[in-house]
Amino acid sequence: LPGPPFTHQQTPRKMVYYGQTSCEQDTERYLDVVKYVFSCYKKEVPLVINTMGWVKGDGLLLLIDLLRLLSPSHVVQMDVYDWKAMAPLTPEHVHFSAGLHTKGKQQSKCKQLGAGGTESWKCSEGEDLSAPQHKLLYVHPEFPRAGVAGEARVHSGILRDMSILGYLGHLQSPDIGAVLPLHSLVPYQVPFSAVALRVIHTDVAPSNIMYAVNASWVGLCCIPDEVRCQTDGPVLLTQTPVCDCLGFGIVRGVDMEKKLYHILTPVPPENLRLVNCLLLGNIAIPNCVLVGQQGIEGEIPYVTSDYNYNI
Repeated sequence: LPGPPFTHQQTPRKMVYYGQTSCEQDTERYLDVVKYVFSCYKKEVPLVINTMGWVKGDGLLLLIDLLRLLSPSHVVQMDVYDWKAMAPLTPEHVHFSAGLHTKGKQQSKCKQLGAGGTESWKCSEGEDLSAPQHKLLYVHPEFPRAGVAGEARVHSGILRDMSILGYLGHLQSPDIGAVLPLHSLVPYQVPFSAVALRVIHTDVAPSNIMYAVNASWVGLCCIPDEVRCQTDGPVLLTQTPVCDCLGFGIVRGVDMEKKLYHILTPVPPENLRLVNCLLLGNIAIPNCVLVGQQGIEGEIPYVTSDYNYNI
């Protein structure tokens, strides 16, 4: 927990490549991903779930879905100074409120029985009395601007770039010396027929798929189905799978003649043998990686300098 995340990255026990920085466009897949990852939790150690900061509108409804889905023992809610839009997420509130994809429970229909001033209550049969039992720890700051988003989006982009750079740092030699640019590193050669391909965040015509994949950040994934290829062309998936991601890489080039992807990745070879799917999301390689390649004369690969912005 202490220190910037990019300085002490670890290999996750279970990981899925969602491929976007926000889940607004596909909240159903987001919940499917959360269910898939959470299914491997063995409960032998405490689990801290770090929810995202999107808590307005659909984001709040999605948070209620998550609380209902994951059934945490404790919820820590940090409020914003002078902002009363978000109700305390008490067990009762989560139980009866509708989420984005789940329904809240109806208030129990109870009948009053008895007479003579004594009241006894009996709920109608079939009512679900199981309700969330979490303990709410509610923090309400008393100083102005506490919790205000401000430049959070900018900061998260910088931290994301730093995480990618930290990850790519594993490609470098442990010896202290000059940092090798991407074009000086030896890539893996991966046959088109060995891996399935899918662009997560948008539809790409099959004729343009290689333009999209070239010089892109990809998730190296493992789908349960065997990859079968009738031709020597790329294997294209029609739907985005929810599957294990074993790490990340950069498609440094595509050899159309030999039908090979050239991929740079720090994932160890024993794990790469399991990879049979490349997922391309909406995560960009940091500009500094492409612009700062040393030792190149003339045009820098993949960097457009002469561009007509009127197109």
